[in-house]
Amino acid sequence: MPLVDAGMRELWHTGYMHNRVRMVVASFLIKNMLVDWRVGEAWFWDTLVDADEANNPASWQWVAGSGADAAPYFRVFNPMLQAEKFDPQQEYIRRWIPELDTPDYPSEPIIDLKASRDKALQAFDVLKARRG
Repeated sequence: MPLVDAGMRELWHTGYMHNRVRMVVASFLIKNMLVDWRVGEAWFWDTLVDADEANNPASWQWVAGSGADAAPYFRVFNPMLQAEKFDPQQEYIRRWIPELDTPDYPSEPIIDLKASRDKALQAFDVLKARRG
């Protein structure tokens, strides 16, 4: 996922990531990859130069749909659509992923976005049913 990859490279090299990309990366990790939000929060805490002990976990919980002021749990950012909307010329992506159009960059995504989104929403449905 080029936008996710670009964001992670920016974070690693600068200690910063644009807020829009933070939300996309968090959504991808939590909802598409089904990784506990605390894993991403811990990584960002260790890597962000502007990490804040209240804002960082609250932002991850917001994306996960589990915080006090959470986004709807069913909101799953599509990194491809987000890139089209917010980086249509791929300036941001190409800055951090210069090998994008070479054999050095994977041609296939690591995960099917629709299938992984559906799986995440099914997991939320299971949780809702248990709360019932």
